[in-house]
Amino acid sequence: MDMIKPNLLVMATILTIGATVALSGCSRYNKDQTAQTAILANLQAAQNVFDNQASRNNGAWGAVYMTKEELRAPPANIVNFNLIPKMAEDVKLQKWLAKFEGSSEGKKGFITTNGKKLYDDSCAGCHMSKGEGAIGAGYYPPLKDNSKMESKYYIISVVVNGLRGMPSFHSMMSDAQIAAVTQYVHSDLNNFTDTVTAANVAQLRHDFPPGSDPSE
Repeated sequence: MDMIKPNLLVMATILTIGATVALSGCSRYNKDQTAQTAILANLQAAQNVFDNQASRNNGAWGAVYMTKEELRAPPANIVNFNLIPKMAEDVKLQKWLAKFEGSSEGKKGFITTNGKKLYDDSCAGCHMSKGEGAIGAGYYPPLKDNSKMESKYYIISVVVNGLRGMPSFHSMMSDAQIAAVTQYVHSDLNNFTDTVTAANVAQLRHDFPPGSDPSE
Protein backbone atom coordinates (compact mmCIF):
# COMPACT_ATOMS: atom_id res chain seq x y z
CA MET A 1 0.00 0.00 0.00
CA ASP A 2 2.84 2.40 0.83
CA MET A 3 4.28 1.90 -2.70
CA ILE A 4 0.92 2.56 -4.36
CA LYS A 5 0.41 5.97 -2.76
CA PRO A 6 3.53 7.60 -4.31
CA ASN A 7 2.57 6.20 -7.74
CA LEU A 8 -0.91 7.69 -7.48
CA LEU A 9 0.63 11.00 -6.47
CA VAL A 10 2.93 10.99 -9.50
CA MET A 11 0.04 10.15 -11.87
CA ALA A 12 -2.11 12.92 -10.40
CA THR A 13 0.76 15.38 -10.87
CA ILE A 14 1.24 14.35 -14.50
CA LEU A 15 -2.48 14.71 -15.28
CA THR A 16 -2.52 18.16 -13.68
CA ILE A 17 0.45 19.34 -15.75
CA GLY A 18 -1.08 17.88 -18.93
CA ALA A 19 -4.39 19.63 -18.35
CA THR A 20 -2.56 22.94 -17.75
CA VAL A 21 -0.60 22.58 -20.98
CA ALA A 22 -3.75 21.64 -22.90
CA LEU A 23 -5.64 24.63 -21.57
CA SER A 24 -2.71 26.88 -22.31
CA GLY A 25 -2.51 25.53 -25.85
CA CYS A 26 -6.23 26.13 -26.40
CA SER A 27 -5.82 29.66 -25.15
CA ARG A 28 -2.94 30.35 -27.54
CA TYR A 29 -4.90 28.83 -30.48
CA ASN A 30 -7.90 31.03 -29.81
CA LYS A 31 -5.66 34.07 -29.62
CA ASP A 32 -3.98 33.25 -32.95
CA GLN A 33 -7.32 32.50 -34.61
CA THR A 34 -8.69 35.86 -33.48
CA ALA A 35 -5.67 37.62 -34.94
CA GLN A 36 -6.04 35.81 -38.27
CA THR A 37 -9.74 36.68 -38.42
CA ALA A 38 -8.90 40.34 -37.85
CA ILE A 39 -6.30 40.28 -40.66
CA LEU A 40 -8.79 38.73 -43.10
CA ALA A 41 -11.40 41.32 -42.16
CA ASN A 42 -8.92 44.13 -42.83
CA LEU A 43 -8.01 42.65 -46.23
CA GLN A 44 -11.65 42.40 -47.23
CA ALA A 45 -12.27 45.97 -46.14
CA ALA A 46 -9.29 47.14 -48.22
CA GLN A 47 -10.61 45.29 -51.27
CA ASN A 48 -14.02 46.90 -50.89
CA VAL A 49 -12.55 50.41 -51.08
CA PHE A 50 -10.00 49.56 -53.81
CA ASP A 51 -10.78 51.39 -57.05
CA ASN A 52 -10.17 48.89 -59.85
CA GLN A 53 -10.90 51.43 -62.58
CA ALA A 54 -8.35 53.86 -61.17
CA SER A 55 -5.82 51.05 -61.04
CA ARG A 56 -6.41 50.21 -64.70
CA ASN A 57 -6.16 53.86 -65.77
CA ASN A 58 -3.18 54.94 -63.68
CA GLY A 59 -1.48 51.64 -62.99
CA ALA A 60 0.75 49.53 -65.19
CA TRP A 61 -1.64 49.42 -68.14
CA GLY A 62 -2.60 53.07 -67.94
CA ALA A 63 0.99 54.26 -67.67
CA VAL A 64 1.92 52.47 -70.88
CA TYR A 65 -0.61 54.35 -72.99
CA MET A 66 -0.96 57.69 -71.16
CA THR A 67 1.25 60.77 -71.29
CA LYS A 68 2.52 62.53 -68.18
CA GLU A 69 -0.13 65.21 -68.66
CA GLU A 70 -2.85 62.59 -68.84
CA LEU A 71 -1.51 60.86 -65.74
CA ARG A 72 -1.68 64.16 -63.81
CA ALA A 73 -5.26 64.76 -64.95
CA PRO A 74 -8.24 63.50 -62.92
CA PRO A 75 -8.88 59.75 -63.38
CA ALA A 76 -10.80 58.92 -66.56
CA ASN A 77 -11.61 55.82 -68.57
CA ILE A 78 -8.96 54.83 -71.08
CA VAL A 79 -11.73 54.11 -73.62
CA ASN A 80 -14.11 57.00 -74.29
CA PHE A 81 -17.38 55.17 -74.84
CA ASN A 82 -18.99 58.34 -76.20
CA LEU A 83 -16.76 58.08 -79.28
CA ILE A 84 -17.99 54.60 -80.20
CA PRO A 85 -20.66 54.99 -82.91
CA LYS A 86 -24.01 53.35 -82.47
CA MET A 87 -24.62 50.29 -84.62
CA ALA A 88 -27.33 52.03 -86.65
CA GLU A 89 -25.02 55.00 -87.33
CA ASP A 90 -21.91 53.00 -88.21
CA VAL A 91 -21.18 53.76 -91.88
CA LYS A 92 -18.95 50.70 -92.29
CA LEU A 93 -21.78 48.48 -91.07
CA GLN A 94 -24.25 49.71 -93.66
CA LYS A 95 -22.66 47.75 -96.52
CA TRP A 96 -23.03 44.53 -94.52
CA LEU A 97 -26.64 45.30 -93.68
CA ALA A 98 -27.25 45.81 -97.41
CA LYS A 99 -25.45 42.59 -98.30
CA PHE A 100 -27.37 40.44 -95.83
CA GLU A 101 -30.86 41.45 -96.79
CA GLY A 102 -33.39 41.90 -94.03
CA SER A 103 -30.81 42.12 -91.23
CA SER A 104 -31.51 45.84 -90.78
CA GLU A 105 -35.19 45.02 -90.23
CA GLY A 106 -34.40 42.25 -87.79
CA LYS A 107 -35.33 39.52 -90.26
CA LYS A 108 -33.37 36.29 -90.62
CA GLY A 109 -32.58 34.07 -93.56
CA PHE A 110 -32.50 34.81 -97.27
CA ILE A 111 -35.04 37.25 -98.70
CA THR A 112 -34.05 37.70 -102.34
CA THR A 113 -35.10 35.38 -105.14
CA ASN A 114 -32.23 36.52 -107.34
CA GLY A 115 -30.31 33.36 -108.21
CA LYS A 116 -26.93 35.04 -108.64
CA LYS A 117 -27.18 36.89 -105.32
CA LEU A 118 -28.21 33.70 -103.54
CA TYR A 119 -25.24 31.94 -105.13
CA ASP A 120 -22.82 34.74 -104.20
CA ASP A 121 -24.06 34.84 -100.60
CA SER A 122 -24.33 31.12 -99.90
CA CYS A 123 -22.30 29.11 -102.45
CA ALA A 124 -19.40 31.21 -103.74
CA GLY A 125 -17.51 31.00 -100.45
CA CYS A 126 -16.73 27.34 -101.19
CA HIS A 127 -17.33 26.84 -104.91
CA MET A 128 -15.81 30.21 -105.84
CA SER A 129 -17.47 33.17 -107.55
CA LYS A 130 -17.40 31.65 -111.05
CA GLY A 131 -18.12 28.10 -109.93
CA GLU A 132 -14.55 26.94 -110.60
CA GLY A 133 -14.28 25.09 -107.29
CA ALA A 134 -11.23 24.91 -105.02
CA ILE A 135 -8.81 22.56 -103.28
CA GLY A 136 -7.32 23.55 -99.92
CA ALA A 137 -8.40 22.57 -96.45
CA GLY A 138 -11.00 20.48 -98.28
CA TYR A 139 -12.18 19.68 -101.78
CA TYR A 140 -14.89 21.94 -103.21
CA PRO A 141 -16.04 20.52 -106.56
CA PRO A 142 -16.43 22.86 -109.53
CA LEU A 143 -20.00 23.64 -110.52
CA LYS A 144 -19.11 25.29 -113.83
CA ASP A 145 -18.72 23.00 -116.84
CA ASN A 146 -19.90 20.10 -114.72
CA SER A 147 -22.03 17.51 -116.54
CA LYS A 148 -23.85 16.63 -113.31
CA MET A 149 -25.42 20.08 -113.36
CA GLU A 150 -27.41 19.12 -116.45
CA SER A 151 -29.99 17.53 -114.16
CA LYS A 152 -31.90 20.24 -112.36
CA TYR A 153 -33.27 17.64 -109.97
CA TYR A 154 -29.74 16.63 -108.98
CA ILE A 155 -28.93 20.24 -108.06
CA ILE A 156 -32.21 20.66 -106.17
CA SER A 157 -31.60 17.44 -104.22
CA VAL A 158 -28.12 18.53 -103.16
CA VAL A 159 -29.28 22.02 -102.14
CA VAL A 160 -32.24 20.62 -100.18
CA ASN A 161 -30.41 17.75 -98.48
CA GLY A 162 -26.76 18.77 -98.50
CA LEU A 163 -23.95 16.43 -99.58
CA ARG A 164 -20.96 15.35 -97.49
CA GLY A 165 -19.47 18.62 -96.19
CA MET A 166 -22.07 20.82 -97.86
CA PRO A 167 -24.88 21.93 -95.53
CA SER A 168 -28.57 21.48 -96.24
CA PHE A 169 -30.50 24.60 -97.25
CA HIS A 170 -33.83 22.90 -96.59
CA SER A 171 -34.73 25.25 -93.74
CA MET A 172 -32.84 28.28 -95.05
CA MET A 173 -34.44 28.84 -98.45
CA SER A 174 -37.96 28.72 -99.83
CA ASP A 175 -38.93 26.67 -102.86
CA ALA A 176 -38.67 29.79 -105.04
CA GLN A 177 -35.20 30.61 -103.73
CA ILE A 178 -33.86 27.07 -104.23
CA ALA A 179 -35.33 27.15 -107.75
CA ALA A 180 -33.59 30.47 -108.43
CA VAL A 181 -30.13 29.37 -107.28
CA THR A 182 -30.56 26.05 -109.11
CA GLN A 183 -31.44 27.91 -112.29
CA TYR A 184 -28.31 30.04 -111.94
CA VAL A 185 -26.04 27.00 -111.52
CA HIS A 186 -27.84 25.03 -114.25
CA SER A 187 -28.01 27.78 -116.88
CA ASP A 188 -25.61 30.64 -116.07
CA LEU A 189 -22.68 28.45 -115.03
CA ASN A 190 -23.30 25.60 -117.47
CA ASN A 191 -25.48 26.83 -120.36
CA PHE A 192 -28.12 24.13 -119.87
CA THR A 193 -31.61 25.14 -120.94
CA ASP A 194 -34.17 23.50 -118.61
CA THR A 195 -36.49 25.82 -116.70
CA VAL A 196 -36.43 25.35 -112.92
CA THR A 197 -39.62 26.12 -111.00
CA ALA A 198 -40.69 26.20 -107.37
CA ALA A 199 -42.95 23.24 -108.19
CA ASN A 200 -39.86 21.23 -109.14
CA VAL A 201 -38.39 21.94 -105.70
CA ALA A 202 -41.65 21.05 -103.95
CA GLN A 203 -41.47 17.61 -105.57
CA LEU A 204 -38.23 16.85 -103.71
CA ARG A 205 -38.82 18.76 -100.48
CA HIS A 206 -39.68 16.58 -97.45
CA ASP A 207 -40.62 17.10 -93.81
CA PHE A 208 -37.36 15.91 -92.26
CA PRO A 209 -34.26 17.79 -93.41
CA PRO A 210 -30.87 16.30 -92.51
CA GLY A 211 -30.14 16.75 -88.81
CA SER A 212 -33.77 17.29 -87.77
CA ASP A 213 -34.79 13.63 -87.67
CA PRO A 214 -33.57 11.97 -84.42
CA SER A 215 -33.48 8.60 -86.19
CA GLU A 216 -30.70 9.74 -88.55
